[in-house]
Amino acid sequence: MNLLLLGAGNMGSALAQQFARAGHQVRMTASSPEKADAVASSLQGVTATQTQGSADAAEVIVIATPYDQAVAALTAAGPVDGKVVVDITNPLTSDNMGLTIGHTTSAAEEIARAFPGADVVKAFNTLFAQVIASGAALADGQKAPTFVASDSERAKATATSLAESIGLEVVDAGALKNARYLEPLAGLNIYLGYGAGLGTSIAPTWIR
Repeated sequence: MNLLLLGAGNMGSALAQQFARAGHQVRMTASSPEKADAVASSLQGVTATQTQGSADAAEVIVIATPYDQAVAALTAAGPVDGKVVVDITNPLTSDNMGLTIGHTTSAAEEIARAFPGADVVKAFNTLFAQVIASGAALADGQKAPTFVASDSERAKATATSLAESIGLEVVDAGALKNARYLEPLAGLNIYLGYGAGLGTSIAPTWIR
């Protein structure tokens, strides 16, 4: 697939590298062109691009910015009508130990509301960048999962295909409104990793 990643931080870098290794065409942009250039040049198969109008050539756009920058980044990259938009953000407080929105909405729903012509899907938000960067395999043969939620079957299938291409298990989490559960789950994972000292080689899963 032809992918555009908005954001060159830890999550954007980890996903970009794994997607490129899986054979996808990967472009990366960021609010700082210099940072996008530096990160992309360090990753094999990833190229940097300017933000303005960068969505044109992309089949799939992955939002890897902080949540509070997501709408501005998509607006600059747009138009995004008819595109699959993968939201990996979490609406975290400044100390990363709480959420700024929830219960009646979610980051994913707010992004979908801002871009009604896009097919928005929530995915990858419950995983640490370190887990993505090191690959899906964890201890004792376990495989890291991602939860996928969307109102669009096309978007859900696309996110599922991307996740499986980099070795992740996929759990179908239903409609996009279920991002209201996935974002607090990510918050719990962050607390366990940093607040409780379990480290970043952990991932939530669903036993079945």
